[in-house]
Amino acid sequence: MDPWFVASIVLAIALALAITVARRRDLEVRRARLAVSVSPDSPSGDLVSAVSRLQAQADDDARALAHERLERANLADTLESGVIRVDAALQIVEANDLAHGQLGRPAGSLIGRSLMEAFLDETAESVARAALEAGVVGAELRPAGPDGAVIALRARRSGTGGAWLVLEDVSELRRLQRIRTEFIDNLSHELRTPLTTVSLLAETLSREAAQAGDEIPPRMRERIEKIEIETGHLVQMVNELLDLSRIESGGTLEFADGVDLGRLAADSAERLRLFAERQGVSLRIERSPGALTVRGDAARLGQVVVNLVHNAVKFSPDGGDVVVRTEPAGGEVVVSVEDHGVGIPAGARERVFERFYKVDRARLRAEVGGGTGLGLAIARHVVEQHGGRIWVHSREGEGSTFSFALPTSPAPAR
Repeated sequence: MDPWFVASIVLAIALALAITVARRRDLEVRRARLAVSVSPDSPSGDLVSAVSRLQAQADDDARALAHERLERANLADTLESGVIRVDAALQIVEANDLAHGQLGRPAGSLIGRSLMEAFLDETAESVARAALEAGVVGAELRPAGPDGAVIALRARRSGTGGAWLVLEDVSELRRLQRIRTEFIDNLSHELRTPLTTVSLLAETLSREAAQAGDEIPPRMRERIEKIEIETGHLVQMVNELLDLSRIESGGTLEFADGVDLGRLAADSAERLRLFAERQGVSLRIERSPGALTVRGDAARLGQVVVNLVHNAVKFSPDGGDVVVRTEPAGGEVVVSVEDHGVGIPAGARERVFERFYKVDRARLRAEVGGGTGLGLAIARHVVEQHGGRIWVHSREGEGSTFSFALPTSPAPAR
């Protein structure tokens, strides 16, 4: 279910609760006013009449409150997610039937229990406490043990005290994600061997054609070159598919303290200098003095820089230049890759970091050759896994600047 839809339903329930509380307070005020208005000197008939009116009003309010509780309970039960409300002490005061089922409890048995008693997992209590402070917090847990269902838990602070908890069973989603990851892994490994063989044969054929000189017709040379280029694209796609699959499935990163991002960016960009020269593009590297250290996986961060520089060179015109800059900025280290190529249309800038998305495929393929559409998606995932952010500034026809920022960390003691 769409989390925004769930959030809107939870807000509706919270509003209904607020209305209930307001009505209770209104009833108390009316009772107090009536008590003040009736004095011992009033005729007994007036007193009896006032008490009768108060009783009738109290009965009406009690029926209205009972109806509202029933409506709120029915609304919660129509959701495809479990809903729990806890008070400030993290005691459960409301829970719909689905929440009872997800936690393996009989209907109504959660009321009055603590979150620890309900979930048998301290994670739920930690999430609720964090929501009381931060407003909205989420996590995943397995209340029934390692082999049980995977429950996505989202907690939102309530405006009347306590918090709302929304539980969603994501076991099937995680199973499908695991199947997808395994499929891509297997497919990539199965394709790598024949593609590597074809790539080597194409490279050998190209070298032998060059040695043969004029004995090879120009049209055949073009076809051999085309085979080599397209095989390279296939190898790149398989490698990037495998990388993206591992990153999205939460593959472990090798974090290290004191990674000099300035030096890393420079070294990574240098790996593409020969490629830039072949494309007729000038590659310039600018670094701020001193170490610009971050905590991260050096290999993955280097891959981000390589992907950005490769794109910048590919989309630059013959004779153009690409600038790689690294500088500190407000507690972060910012790496920027600037080109003066075709640029990105305004309507596409929000989507360039999506998987397989390509800007104006026909035009760009004709001008600079095709790509996999995965490089920027990989860059985004790696940067976000490091707690950073990535963005682009571009003007169509004038070029683009892709940047990412990571929080600084102190250099390791020597």
